[in-house]
Amino acid sequence: MNHAQTTPASAGTVAGDAMAVTGADPEPGSMLDLVLSSLDEDQAQEVVSIPLQGKSSMADHMVIASGRSTRQVAAIAQKLAERLKQAGFGTPRIEGLPAADWVLIDAGDVVVHLFRPEVRTFYNLERMWGFGEGAPAVGQA
Repeated sequence: MNHAQTTPASAGTVAGDAMAVTGADPEPGSMLDLVLSSLDEDQAQEVVSIPLQGKSSMADHMVIASGRSTRQVAAIAQKLAERLKQAGFGTPRIEGLPAADWVLIDAGDVVVHLFRPEVRTFYNLERMWGFGEGAPAVGQA
């Protein structure tokens, strides 16, 4: 998996298919590692991982990514859920799959938000969670 490591202060701008991961590299074989590898394999765009320790008790990591269309968003979500189950991480809860504008995959320790680009820009979750404060939102210059 090819991903660029960035620091929280500089990670607010990500262009193209780049992947920004804050903090340390994910532990090999961890749920986060599987999620990021799966998204990379399925050509998700603008993948951002946000550590939530100390910010929220709902999960350890939030991953935000985009697909080019509703069809790709749905396919990425379904494949990720299958891979998590096959790897022994249980069956994640999936919401938003029928419309596939914004699909939430709750795998417990990792929560994944998959968006169509326009929907992602509208909700701007990265800014809401304090990721890249003072920097333009992901995908904006």
